[in-house]
Amino acid sequence: MLKKIGATVLAAAAIAVTFTGTAQAEYNPKCPSGVTQIGSTKILKWRTETVASVKQFKGCNKNWAYVWVWDTWLAKHKEPFEISAGVSTRISESSVDYVKTWNKQELWSSGADTLKECTRAGGGVWNSTFSAGDWTDERC
Repeated sequence: MLKKIGATVLAAAAIAVTFTGTAQAEYNPKCPSGVTQIGSTKILKWRTETVASVKQFKGCNKNWAYVWVWDTWLAKHKEPFEISAGVSTRISESSVDYVKTWNKQELWSSGADTLKECTRAGGGVWNSTFSAGDWTDERC
């Protein structure tokens, strides 16, 4: 009986850590009042492996792109990688607030003053041996 209870407690703890990690990962330090996801999440893959996810948020009178590199990818791939995020408008067709950095698990774009425009978030993770990037659906 104690083994069964112990296994249940461990499973519940693992689930709590998983959900806590996800919520924390979506805290935008550039917008302390909070952000809300708009549109769907785009999953980035390289071959059959899930690399990262891209989301678009609104908050602080701006649109934000957010990229999260998955723990399972990081555990298997120790080589340096570049990560990028940006918001694109229908008019510009390129990122209006593109940012990039190296070897980070998450990245927020700089924030785009585009709430009155049709936008989508883009992001990517790559180096010389792999590349994964894409856009979320457009939100107007």
